[in-house]
Amino acid sequence: MTICNPRDLINSLAPGKRILGLDLGTKTIGLALTDVGHCIATPMETIKRTKQLADFARLMDIIETQGVGALVLGLPINMDDTEGKRCQATRQFASDFLKGIDIPLAFWDERLSSSVAQDALIEANVRPKKRKAVIDKIAASVILQGFLDNIGARN
Repeated sequence: MTICNPRDLINSLAPGKRILGLDLGTKTIGLALTDVGHCIATPMETIKRTKQLADFARLMDIIETQGVGALVLGLPINMDDTEGKRCQATRQFASDFLKGIDIPLAFWDERLSSSVAQDALIEANVRPKKRKAVIDKIAASVILQGFLDNIGARN
């Protein structure tokens, strides 16, 4: 499948399939997963990035084992609504990944997702060392939940 708009992504999902949210960083990929009803995004894990093929293989394994039918990839748009080098790298990652798998993917604005995740962890009194270990998967769940809340509001 190709990159699609969020509405098309949600409408293309087969019954019982989940959505995997990704927060793509230079060193890690935070992952979050929905329930089959697409109501709740739950932090899943953080992948330490190595080589692109190894990263792709890990993602494909998760897609298969978790019954994933679509991907939502955070797009790091600048605060002034422009796209910089990080957006270009994210779009390239998506394009490269989709060459090896037939699955719909939608981008979702990830502005402030790490900040929201950080604030939530501080509010929960999570120690700084532990925050660093979980921030990326929490940010992925913020991105994915934002997607779900927005799409759900239009149903």
